[in-house]
Amino acid sequence: MEINLPDGSTRKLENGSNGLDLAKSIGSRLAKSAVAVTVDGEQRDLLDTLPENSSVSIITIESEEGLEIMRHTLTAQVLAKALKNLYSDSKLAIGPTIENGFYYDVSTETPISIEDLPRIENEMKRILEKKSNIVKTLHSEKDAKKMFKENEETFKIEIIDDADQAEDFQIYTNVDEDFIDLCRGPHLPNLSFIGAFKLTKVSGAYWKGDSSNEMLTRIYGTAWRSEKELQEHLKSMEEAEKRDHRKIGKDMDLFHFQDEAPGMVFWHPKGWSIYSTLRSYMSDMQKKGDYKEINTPSVIDRKLWEKSGHWDKYRENMFITEIDEEHANEKRVNALKPMNCPGHVQVYNQGIKSYKELPVRLSEFGSCHRYEASGTMHGLMRVRGFTQDDGHIFLTEDQIESETAIFIDLLSKVYADLGFNEFEIKLSTRPEKRVGSDEIWDKAELSLKNAVEKLGLEYRIDEGDGAFYGPKLDFVLTDAIGRKWQCGTLQLDFNLADRLDAQYVAEDGNKYNPVMFHRAILGSFERFIGILIENYSGNLPLWLAPTQVTICSITDEANNYVKEISELLRSNNIRCESDVRNEKISYKVREHSVSKVPIILAVGKNEVADKTVSVRRLGSDETSVVKLEDFTSSLVQEALAPNK
Repeated sequence: MEINLPDGSTRKLENGSNGLDLAKSIGSRLAKSAVAVTVDGEQRDLLDTLPENSSVSIITIESEEGLEIMRHTLTAQVLAKALKNLYSDSKLAIGPTIENGFYYDVSTETPISIEDLPRIENEMKRILEKKSNIVKTLHSEKDAKKMFKENEETFKIEIIDDADQAEDFQIYTNVDEDFIDLCRGPHLPNLSFIGAFKLTKVSGAYWKGDSSNEMLTRIYGTAWRSEKELQEHLKSMEEAEKRDHRKIGKDMDLFHFQDEAPGMVFWHPKGWSIYSTLRSYMSDMQKKGDYKEINTPSVIDRKLWEKSGHWDKYRENMFITEIDEEHANEKRVNALKPMNCPGHVQVYNQGIKSYKELPVRLSEFGSCHRYEASGTMHGLMRVRGFTQDDGHIFLTEDQIESETAIFIDLLSKVYADLGFNEFEIKLSTRPEKRVGSDEIWDKAELSLKNAVEKLGLEYRIDEGDGAFYGPKLDFVLTDAIGRKWQCGTLQLDFNLADRLDAQYVAEDGNKYNPVMFHRAILGSFERFIGILIENYSGNLPLWLAPTQVTICSITDEANNYVKEISELLRSNNIRCESDVRNEKISYKVREHSVSKVPIILAVGKNEVADKTVSVRRLGSDETSVVKLEDFTSSLVQEALAPNK
């Protein structure tokens, strides 16, 4: 039989050959590192028989796909077996991979805590010593259920019951351990490919994410090809933990959460100062970009959501309200808006628009609410109530390229001002299910592509990952410790304007639906502030810092001078605080440093006499004595936002 290779060449093999046979025919080095194959775009096990005339690529352990398969095999075949060995009453649920690692959900009568992880790790290492082969077999629904019923694996039986198939259930066997698991695969051909790993934490998780189901124990881990890679990752995790916005937010007294409003932020004065300053900056930048700022209702009748299509697609994530209207026969059903776009179209629809008025750029700091499962919420990074720096551009097809360039230019300036000089661009192209003609999609994709290339920016293409209504650009930031954050987006939409009757009068006198851009730069304010806190480890740029200066007295005789300095700085719009407590200056400096105050002034008898201030900046042990007048004039300029 003949197999097509990625470089366009073909390879002749015996009928019934598998991926390993193909790898051996190409070279011994490739065969030694091969762990799986991709057949016609689908990942398969290395020993699966290859179909005639299929397109095949070899997945090696050195590749990202190979690393993912290694992690998957480690959790499903090694961690799961270790748990069964150590906790005989355990019942296994699921063990998927996640970014940089994996987890396994298990039910046990004996509680598992973080103190138990070294013991579990040791059992995993014992299992790995045998370098066992992993063998896949296919089974009918009846046989698969029988196998797991014998082991009293109720969760596996439930997974089989929920599957939309009756045959070809994949069961993988760890030969030397006589252990089976149900899995979609692929897995490593044997455990000799497993690299270095570490179990990292334990938490609770409801079965299927449903709070009405049993609470399971979730064990997390990370795995890498080598010990060096593992240690580098663990060091990065330690640094990320130090920068955790939840811990820093508490130290800086920025915000809190509580059970009475899950997923909703209680902003404290200092946190709200960051929020307000960032919002003011974004408002000014968007006004300079010719956006018209608007505000739309938070509660909107379901009829509009049905017409826009959101009711069908997002209802499960919407907060629904029912109101008894006076004299109404039935309750009126409303929803808290999960996004702003239908409201923006309503604003656009007020009055007839000419093609000469396009593009129309509308922006809103829209307060949105989306239901998120309790287990998925994470500080500011994932909440139920949030505010977007949302915007919609109504334009003609001929304006797509120019508006794309204008938006990327604005986004680049904003990111640079906020300290992110590096970002990646992903161009997501037409999905299989979509609206609009191929001709329109061709033009839209080419317009986005041309705009990015003319700006001299690199990008990568995500084939088929566009929205059903149009292609999109996603913008991914890189923070100070190398983590990636997808924040900005620019999405073309050929659908919503038509659904909501948005039109403009063209040069020929006829009415047409405008094209729409859905766009955001920060995404949500809550998440972006979390990113900023972690990127700067709380040491925010002076213009964003909630308290820019703290004035500390060294002696009571300087208290009046502290008050004088405070009044002077506030009159120059500097956010400052005074500390005249009867504490040592070293204690005050240490406390305000923990609170991430950028500039600490110490004033004593000498400073009072000379009208000077002793200046110390966050992160530095050095102090400088400066005339108060000179310090103030310099600080006023330094504290200006980048767009001022």
